[in-house]
Amino acid sequence: MSDLELVVDGDVLSSTFLPEAAPESVEAVRELAPLHTELMHVRWSGHATWINIDEIDLPEIPRENHTVYPSYGDLLLYPGYRNEQEILVPCGPTCFKSPAGELAGNHFATLETPRDALAAIEERTLQEGVLDVTLRVVD
Repeated sequence: MSDLELVVDGDVLSSTFLPEAAPESVEAVRELAPLHTELMHVRWSGHATWINIDEIDLPEIPRENHTVYPSYGDLLLYPGYRNEQEILVPCGPTCFKSPAGELAGNHFATLETPRDALAAIEERTLQEGVLDVTLRVVD
């Protein structure tokens, strides 16, 4: 099984894909990786960060293993049903929403990162602004 790494300002965060629960989302993320972009603080969702992938041409992806209330480290793919496409990275209490209202994202992978490390990343994006991030698949 392949996993996904997020490299945030040089720090490597490992995650485990959930192919049984979100097969089409996992495949879409595998196809877009590697991706070098920016990790930003969320505007509406609580203690989380996000990666804008609105410029990527995703295939049509159904709702699968979707949630509005992810746990910390539950990576969500939002393929843009009512808002811009993104990957949500919850770092604490999160309710996934936008100006369009609550959004349900597909939980496709889970980070194996301690809560305090995720909280520190979220705090940095809040205080310092965007951070460099690379998504890469590892075998």
